[in-house]
This record gives sequence, structure tokens and C-alpha cells, in this order.
Amino acid sequence: MDLNLDDRVFWQYQALRINATLVYTWVEIGLITLLSVAVSQGLSSKPTAVPTRAQNFWESLLSIIRKQVEQIAGEDPDAYFPFVCTLFLFISLANVLSLIPGFHSPTASLSTTAALAVAVLLATPLYGIHRQGLLGYVKHYLQPTPLMLPFHLLAEVTRTVALSVRLFGNAMSGTLIVGLLLSLVPFFVPILMQLLELLIGQVQAYIFAVLATVYLASAARVQNHKQEVSHG
Repeated sequence: MDLNLDDRVFWQYQALRINATLVYTWVEIGLITLLSVAVSQGLSSKPTAVPTRAQNFWESLLSIIRKQVEQIAGEDPDAYFPFVCTLFLFISLANVLSLIPGFHSPTASLSTTAALAVAVLLATPLYGIHRQGLLGYVKHYLQPTPLMLPFHLLAEVTRTVALSVRLFGNAMSGTLIVGLLLSLVPFFVPILMQLLELLIGQVQAYIFAVLATVYLASAARVQNHKQEVSHG
């Protein structure tokens, strides 16, 4: 893992600069875009059509992810599933690409993990407002008393910071552990060590997606709970 991705500047003009973090992120976004276009070319929704192996693979993968999100959220996740799935696939692919010599995972940079966490921070009220309305969503910040408003706002910020640091810490620790094992036993099954790093990376992506799902579903769950209590 390269912990100095932000310091590796490829181009700079005054305050504007392009560093390694941006370059590797753009490379991954480009690969995801090309993969999405390639996959969508052969898709068929006709009942009589025989789906290709690629379509079967992606439909199975997305179905598994959707089922996991639904179990965690405890409700139909269609509203925020595309967002959570995108987060998972981005982090997952970043860790897979890190196995390629010369490629550095964007999640090795705290800037990337912070950006992903901020995306979750901004998406949470947007989905909450879409589900409950502006007044309904803002009202829960004033419960059980308006004096709790600063504490609720502080909780939003601190959990976002924790989310970014957790992903960065997990990515760093996973790679450092694999690197330490390889330094201790450089001739002992290096392929297995790489597989271990890949497994750790997928766990990172899963945990981040789980936490994002919990945050996005929590606002709607609060409102649903209030409605159930009122009707009860």
C-alpha cells in the first residue's frame, strides 16, 4: 500500500493539481464504465430469450447483494440499493485492482475514503427527505427535545468521520498484515498471501456497504416506528 498517493502529483497549476489518488480513481471509474457498457450490450428482458452467461453472472451477483441489503434494512431496498451497490462494487473492484502490479487502490488514500463517507453523509438526509418529506425528516433531529439538535448533528459528523477512518484503517491494516507475512516467509505460498489480501478487501467493501445501508435505512425506520406507535 502506498500511503503517499496524495503527495504524488502528476500535474499542477496553481492550486489545481492532479495527484495519484485522482488518477487511480479515474482509471477505476473508466474501467467500471467500460464494464457496464459491455455488460449492458447483451442484456435481454424477454421471457423467451436465453440469457448469456455474463447476464446470469451479473443478475446472480446483484440479486445476492440486493438480498443482503434487504435483510440489513428490514424493508424493500429499491430506493437506495443502486447507491449502496455502487459503493460496494467501487471498493471491491479497487481492492481487486490493487493486485495488479503498478496499480494502487484509491482506498489507500484517506481522501478517497473520506469522499465515500461524505457521499453517505449527503445521501442519508436526501433519502430520508424523499421518504418522509422535509418537515418529517427534520423533526427527528428535535426528538425527544429540541435541545438534542446539536447532539444529533454532531452524531452525523462523527459517524461520517468514523466511517472514512474505518475503511482507510481496514485497507491499511489488511495490506500491512499481508506485507508482514510475506516479509517473514518470502518463499512461502505468496499466492495465498495475495488471496488473503483480496479476501480482506472484499470484507472491507462489505462492511462499508453494510454501514451505509444502516445509515440510509435508519431515517425511514424511525418514521415507520413512530407511525406504528401512533396507530397502536
